[in-house]
Amino acid sequence: MLDLLKKPFIWIGAVLGYIQNHFKAMLFILLLVLIFGSQEELKNPNLAIIKIEGEILNVEEILDNIDKADKDEKIKGVLLHVDSPGGALAPSIELSMAVKRLAEHKPVVAYAAGSMTSGSYYASIWANHIVANPGAFVGSIGVLFQAPNVAELAKKLGISEQIITAGDYKQMGTFTREWTPKERGALKELIDDAYTLFITDVATARGLNLAKPNEFANAQVFIAHKALNIHLIDEIGSIKDAKNRVEELAQIKTAVWEKPDKMDKWLKKLESSSKLPIFNLMGYLK
Repeated sequence: MLDLLKKPFIWIGAVLGYIQNHFKAMLFILLLVLIFGSQEELKNPNLAIIKIEGEILNVEEILDNIDKADKDEKIKGVLLHVDSPGGALAPSIELSMAVKRLAEHKPVVAYAAGSMTSGSYYASIWANHIVANPGAFVGSIGVLFQAPNVAELAKKLGISEQIITAGDYKQMGTFTREWTPKERGALKELIDDAYTLFITDVATARGLNLAKPNEFANAQVFIAHKALNIHLIDEIGSIKDAKNRVEELAQIKTAVWEKPDKMDKWLKKLESSSKLPIFNLMGYLK
């Protein structure tokens, strides 16, 4: 009976003894499995994905990613994954110029995953090729300036303001009173200048007729197949089609795409879930 009770412990002891005596050999085998089992992941990536998602306001991280891909000689092509309704004018132009510089050195394909509108379309126009999901919204080439008028509310609450200014337009765009005709005229001129800049860049980048901006601009949003008809995009397809186009333009034998760091991915997800909606009064593309 005692012998029967001892047998399981003898067996366990034998296993532990084997592991202890052959630890280095087992560790070596494990390393071989990891190396050859994940060989694809250990290869140096030669293609990168850069995402433009959400509202375009602070673009420092995206610009860093573009610059990194531009300087990395191992990266032979870039997929610009876009799903954004647009945002502020200046950051959108900053992205557009960065993409243009990148496309001068290596092929860039922009993919409209959901929305490629307003500022995010501006950011994408210099890509070598634009592919859109069949259900994507594209365009919205226009500029918006808006501010609330809380004069009536302030009056009800008994709130008045005291302001000293120098310059006729210093209060232009204020939300505490009605804008004067002179201020409205100056704001309209400002928005028209921004709109001219927008449509000129789009027409130049996409080879469109600047004399007929209403055909492609006028702040209209187009479903993918209509955007294709007016040459705002080059192709309708899936993310796989967009990746294939990058691989084709990059002329590489074996495609190895960059994969996001799992910890960074988790931290970004946590960050996005904690953000509150942002209301910005000025300089929006629409």
